[in-house]
Amino acid sequence: MEQPMLVMKDISKSFNGINVLNSVEFSVKAGEVHALMGGNGAGKSTLMKILTGVYTADAGEIFIDGKPVTIRNTKDARANYISMIFQEFSLIPTLTVAQNIFLTRESKTSVGFLNDKECVAQTKKLLQELEVDIDPNELVANLGVGYWQMTEIAKALSQETKILIMDEPTSSLTKKETEVLFSFMNKLKSKGYAIIYISHRMDEIFEVCDRITVLRDGKFVATENAKDTNLDTVIQHIVGSGFDKAFEWKARPYSTDTTPVLEVKNVTSGTKVRDVSFKVFPGEILGIAGLMGSGRSELARTIFGIDSKDSGDIIVNGEVKQIKSAPDAIEAGLALIPEDRRVQGLVLQHSVKENIILPILSKLKKGLLLDEKEANKIAEDLVQKLRIKTDDIFKTSRLLSGGNQQKIVLAKWLANNPDVLILDEPTIGVDIGAKTEIIDVIRELADSGKAIIVISSELPELLALSDRVIAMHDGGVVKEMKRQEIHSEEDLQYAIQGY
Repeated sequence: MEQPMLVMKDISKSFNGINVLNSVEFSVKAGEVHALMGGNGAGKSTLMKILTGVYTADAGEIFIDGKPVTIRNTKDARANYISMIFQEFSLIPTLTVAQNIFLTRESKTSVGFLNDKECVAQTKKLLQELEVDIDPNELVANLGVGYWQMTEIAKALSQETKILIMDEPTSSLTKKETEVLFSFMNKLKSKGYAIIYISHRMDEIFEVCDRITVLRDGKFVATENAKDTNLDTVIQHIVGSGFDKAFEWKARPYSTDTTPVLEVKNVTSGTKVRDVSFKVFPGEILGIAGLMGSGRSELARTIFGIDSKDSGDIIVNGEVKQIKSAPDAIEAGLALIPEDRRVQGLVLQHSVKENIILPILSKLKKGLLLDEKEANKIAEDLVQKLRIKTDDIFKTSRLLSGGNQQKIVLAKWLANNPDVLILDEPTIGVDIGAKTEIIDVIRELADSGKAIIVISSELPELLALSDRVIAMHDGGVVKEMKRQEIHSEEDLQYAIQGY
């Protein structure tokens, strides 16, 4: 039997008396992609932080090539050929590919100057070995996001990496870019690299991974060969007995015999949004489907006043609104939960409370001061309502999981009590457990009378939520369908392809 390149045995870790890892087992072989999966708080991040030297384990052993190693810091991890590529890119767009790959490790001339020529030559050699067609002299800003990801990988491999950890590597990639990345990963497998792959996208796991390990509540649940298991089994491992079939569509009562909460009428914005019209009624969830570049997000930005509108009307509760900025949209009763919550939706270094009350600061003033008692009550009520998992409302937002950060963004806008909620990729980068919770929250908001628009590239999610779906292609609406008319994902795929 082949000996794994890495073995983590009986790993345990506690913080402030709370056990976050309990005798966890994990291994990865040379030439293997091994998925590490689990819900929020499962222990995935903690386990990888132990492997990369950010944390030290309270108990357990780590073996590389059969020999015990001690990893106390990131230097120890690098010495043992371990690298991690994080979900957020660390590249500098104004530098070239070569400059990014060898940043802080540049070759020097005999008199101490930077030797750009040598850096370019080393980068060219590395990229040729990896069979990647990127010009070392190209500015990273000029590359597509998929090539940013490959530059990140090349940067890690330039440091003599054998074990590569990839955290949500496709979260910012198009389908085509993802396919290129997977092809690249297969080349790395053939060269003997061991890859640990963290992702919440189930279809990817079965496409690119050889084995799957699931953690739950800090404990090892199972390791299985990807070819010998299936989606339902993996989901059951992740969520345990709590899986409630949230991805099944549930017909919901709402009336169209009333004034629409939102009507978009012949709206055009540049070349990205072309003559789009639709209505959303009280208590209705409208899904917007489309490929990357179809105009989905641009439509949301235009409605919300971020992108300028060339023509058409935006009508809220029967009244035409002049929305030329985000403050205009908020005043009109709209809220937009953006696709990139970490950059556009949250101030990560601020507390849960501070993020939630940000849109309503002017309403919470008591003279020149903030009404802290009222602010605390609003934040605590929304944390409870949306089931945000946090120690308290004063915890720094960046310390929470992706799913809970997304709930904070929702809470932030609900504090302003909008009539229309526009959610752009509301569950991107969160685990299956958090997805089901967010889906339930969206349904509850619609049940309370809110008009909801959901933009999503994850078709099972869109089909689970929507009462009606419009498909966009090349900036325009190509089809509108009631949910009961959509019998499969294939029906929706044909529509968004423009057929």
